[in-house]
Amino acid sequence: MDLHDKEIVSREILPVVIIGNGPSGICLSYLLSGYTPYLSPEAWHPNPLLHSKLRENPHLSLLEQDLEYLCEGLEGRSSNPMAVLFDSLLLPDSDFGLDHTSPLEWRYEPERAVPHLVLGKGPPGGAWHAMEGSMLTLSLANWMELPGLKLKDWMRDKRRNLRNDRATPAEIASYYQHYVSKMSLEQNFACGTTVTSVTRQPGNQEGLPPCWRVTGLQRREGEVLGDGSSVSEEVPFSLLAHNVVLATGTHDIPARLSVEGESLPFVCHSFWELEAAISRGELDQTSDPVLVVGAGLTAADAVLAAHHLNTPVYHAFRRSVTDPGLIFNQLPKLLYPEYHKVHQMMTQQQHQHTPPLQEHARNLDSHSTPSSSSPRPPSSSNNSFSTSYLGYLSFPCHRVVAFKPDRKCILESDSGEQTVVQVSKVLVLIGSHPNLSFLEDNGRSLGINPEEPISCRRNPIEVDPFTNRVIGAEGPGLYAMGPLVGENFVRFLKGGALAIASDFTKRQSAKREEEAVTTDTWLDRRVSTQRAAEVLTS
Repeated sequence: MDLHDKEIVSREILPVVIIGNGPSGICLSYLLSGYTPYLSPEAWHPNPLLHSKLRENPHLSLLEQDLEYLCEGLEGRSSNPMAVLFDSLLLPDSDFGLDHTSPLEWRYEPERAVPHLVLGKGPPGGAWHAMEGSMLTLSLANWMELPGLKLKDWMRDKRRNLRNDRATPAEIASYYQHYVSKMSLEQNFACGTTVTSVTRQPGNQEGLPPCWRVTGLQRREGEVLGDGSSVSEEVPFSLLAHNVVLATGTHDIPARLSVEGESLPFVCHSFWELEAAISRGELDQTSDPVLVVGAGLTAADAVLAAHHLNTPVYHAFRRSVTDPGLIFNQLPKLLYPEYHKVHQMMTQQQHQHTPPLQEHARNLDSHSTPSSSSPRPPSSSNNSFSTSYLGYLSFPCHRVVAFKPDRKCILESDSGEQTVVQVSKVLVLIGSHPNLSFLEDNGRSLGINPEEPISCRRNPIEVDPFTNRVIGAEGPGLYAMGPLVGENFVRFLKGGALAIASDFTKRQSAKREEEAVTTDTWLDRRVSTQRAAEVLTS
């Protein structure tokens, strides 16, 4: 949809504007377009309590039912009750590796559709289009799919094979883009848009009710040059909406360590910068080690990429390798062999403090620059790099103190011991933050802790768990979903779409009932007036 030079006239207000066109925004658009979930007449759910509750009102769509009641007693891998409920209905017992048929059937009911607009910087699929196409996704393929279109069926139609029941990010991105087309949602999507401001508008004397104003820029192709290329330009747009849904994800701004030297040119904050260095031939087995900072899956991907080139790697992270919160301790070994390998490396080849008399011998086999003064160069209980995993050394329970212009990095353990490492490049991969610059103070007041910036893991946006309404909003009609509220996995962010769509449905129903009552009252008064007039004239 082209928003070129669009300024909504004073009395035209869109019911819903969704900011973000990743899987969160796509799933909500599907539900708002009239696709409605019902309990299938032949349905059976393996959870007997939930099955019994669903049978109580089989004539009602899921959007009309008491979802809080349905959530009671359910347990799952998410702390969000709506996420657990919808996941249980879409993929019953999937945590146990079972493939039960969903008890839901989807009916297209266009009369239920809520007009809406989905804004996104790129094509539908959001950040998935920027991810490396050769890596496998963390989740199983069916966990990545959206309602109404089986990912495996789509893959089969494309004659692609799933490896280890997992797909690549490039395939997932293509699936989401195809999903929007397949479900005829394109008319609701305005791509190439960057939102610059979301503000609450008061009502005015002309009858305009309080609402939200969404302004920004939309990129479009301009004049075609002689060589066939075109010049893109950004044009402004301004929209008014009764409801705004924040669904931007959290991959916009890489998290930083905030230490000395972090802005030096050899310090990077993106996996793609490693790939660029590899493609330019800057790294090989003769290079000084690459320092990877972080213990998440992106950091593990960086370790694997460097290790594949036989480039030596130092790996520093704050947690212990046995910490249950470490993601590697939560992944089944058979499903994620590559990440299990990284965890083995982290565990088996740890840096150990070396007494001063042993330092010189250790340094002979080390890629680090020898140093006789504190802080000390690295060493390993497995004789540094001369082990089964050549060229790798981990630094558990360490933090970065500083980066120096001569490419030396100072690491410090929890006990206060400092170590100097000589590196060729540093990859700081410790997560990312959402870009909420279009909100006042970057949306900080909306977080669970208003004193801290919004963060998916540490400080998500606080919402009502059964409607996803933002608790700290300055007016009604502001919602948030997906990673912004702590749901990183596609299988669980769909619960937010259900919560928001259900809230819209119930609000519409309440409004119709209110209008019906008002009409009935007016008719009753009119009849009473007519009867009184008849009595007076008789």
